[in-house]
Amino acid sequence: MLSPFFFASTPHIHFGAGTRFKLAEIALSFGSRLLLVTGGRSFDESSLCSELWHELQSEFELRRITVSGEPSPQLVDDTVAEQRNWAPDVVVAIGGGSAVDAAKAIAGLLPSGDSVMEYLEGVGRGKVYKGPSTPFVALPTTAGTGGETSKNAVLSVIGVDGYKKSFRDDELVARHIILDPELTLSCPKAVTSSCGMDAFTQLLESYVSTKASPMSDALALSGLERIRDSLAVAVMDGSNLDARSGMLYASSISGLTLANAGLGSVHGLASPLGAFYPIPHGVVCGTLLFEAVRINIEAMREREPENPGLFKYAEAGRLLCNQDELGDRDARDALLKLLKLWTEELEMPRLTAFGVSEADFPNIIANISGGSMATNPIKLNQSEITELLRSRL
Repeated sequence: MLSPFFFASTPHIHFGAGTRFKLAEIALSFGSRLLLVTGGRSFDESSLCSELWHELQSEFELRRITVSGEPSPQLVDDTVAEQRNWAPDVVVAIGGGSAVDAAKAIAGLLPSGDSVMEYLEGVGRGKVYKGPSTPFVALPTTAGTGGETSKNAVLSVIGVDGYKKSFRDDELVARHIILDPELTLSCPKAVTSSCGMDAFTQLLESYVSTKASPMSDALALSGLERIRDSLAVAVMDGSNLDARSGMLYASSISGLTLANAGLGSVHGLASPLGAFYPIPHGVVCGTLLFEAVRINIEAMREREPENPGLFKYAEAGRLLCNQDELGDRDARDALLKLLKLWTEELEMPRLTAFGVSEADFPNIIANISGGSMATNPIKLNQSEITELLRSRL
């Protein structure tokens, strides 16, 4: 019998080349004042985004803010203070994960004018968010975080005392998500690689998560199949629309699976690494994934040989290597071989490139995200986590 489960979904997803042209009609259904949140240079250098900008200018009372780097609580609070009296009818994000997360938080706080520090998990004041949120529409231009399909906005303060924390609530979910792969065609090779590894990590970690359900599994496997067929092609040939479509689909699916099933050790470490060092989130995922899976498999073989995660890693290996005939052990070995190959071919940098040293390990480990570690398929001990970090110096 199937075990009971709950699955949270998003209201409206529009997928396909050219779907960006639905934006004006969708946004007008909420009103005529539109706050646009974008990345910086990437938006201005894209001819497709410029076309959207000109169309929106002709249809709306329009204001725009830009997000460079990881969005911070200060950016969110400043924008809310500046725009609240204007009272936009709709907030639209056109950009990567940073623009989407910033817009999501801004939309959620515009009606009340509250500081995001009232609600930010772990570092905020613990106030319960009750909404409402200003209607929010997301158009991602990268394929990685899947933030457009999730209910959490990740905000960061980078530095010695930094953090990466979420403002999270069902009210923050986008009313409409427009997934137009043509908007991702101009994404640079390095960003395509790191974002693609982020989506890959989210799909694989949510698939083997202890909170996975039959529905999240079905979606994760669907996304992993697209990763198999699309990631390398999208990196090597950014003009390939089929590959870009596959990656955009996989990324958005990963947002749904992580929201419903949770993640694992890579994301547990990504939180402090991304807070203390200037490491892009996708790079953290890409550089740690192979070693994290290797250590998970070894730990389960030694301590929990009946752990369902071992079977799931084998299933993922058969799918990703396109070899249905492999036995479980051979399939896991094939998965590890593939992950190692992709780590090398996609040139995932080591942690030392961002200033991480072994002396930093105690502080990193002390600030691991407990939520992500809680759904890792096996509880890793401190020596295993240390081995994971050391292997990527």
